[in-house]
Amino acid sequence: MNALDFKGRVAAITGGARGIGLAVAERVAASGGRPAIWDVDLAEAETQAARLGGFAAKVDVTDHAAIEVALAATERALGPLDILVANAGITGPNTSVDQYPIEAWRQVIEIDLTGVFLCCRAVVPGMKARNYGRIVNVASIAGKEGNPNAAAYSAAKAGVIGFTKSLGKELAQTPIRVNCVTPAAAATDIFKQMTQAQIDYMLSKIPAGRFAQVEEIAALICWLATEDCSFSTGGVFDVSGGRATY
Repeated sequence: MNALDFKGRVAAITGGARGIGLAVAERVAASGGRPAIWDVDLAEAETQAARLGGFAAKVDVTDHAAIEVALAATERALGPLDILVANAGITGPNTSVDQYPIEAWRQVIEIDLTGVFLCCRAVVPGMKARNYGRIVNVASIAGKEGNPNAAAYSAAKAGVIGFTKSLGKELAQTPIRVNCVTPAAAATDIFKQMTQAQIDYMLSKIPAGRFAQVEEIAALICWLATEDCSFSTGGVFDVSGGRATY
């Protein structure tokens, strides 16, 4: 693992207790930064934060008040927030649109899309005041292509892409950079929410013939979160083993 320059930087990572989020937190810590792990699983977040010398907060990304509390607590513990990685998400059911439970649709949109909006809305004022910030939103290749029997997830991730482009343009004349990544699937706990048929479908679409490693996705996210990423904003960065066609 090559070190990046996160010396003195504070990074909040939603869904940071496991999977892609944890890989990001590990790389931030290994590169001199201070990770704040925001997760609904506080016990695991605290375990990982203690290991990495960071901070943990229980955060439901659909609850704007909880986000504000976590942000204030993070800044008291670690200092002003420089980086947000909005990674928390769920897949929702694997079923056709005509059978899709309405409440499940709303839950996926709330967590995967509205949660990104709420976290960005909370951190942008401080970044503006300090004249620096990096935001990386985790979308999905499903947001570009639309996975069958995953309508809510595909729609939410497409929304994250559009939201990122919008916010990136809003802040383009400031030193705040806003980008997103569109990974293909990685073998994480999120697979527990999917059917084997859906997993097999996703693998069949990846020309590289394998799933991503979380460390590979984290490497791209972390570069986008560095000071070196100074002219890319509102961008959508592929990490899909050749699956993406645009």
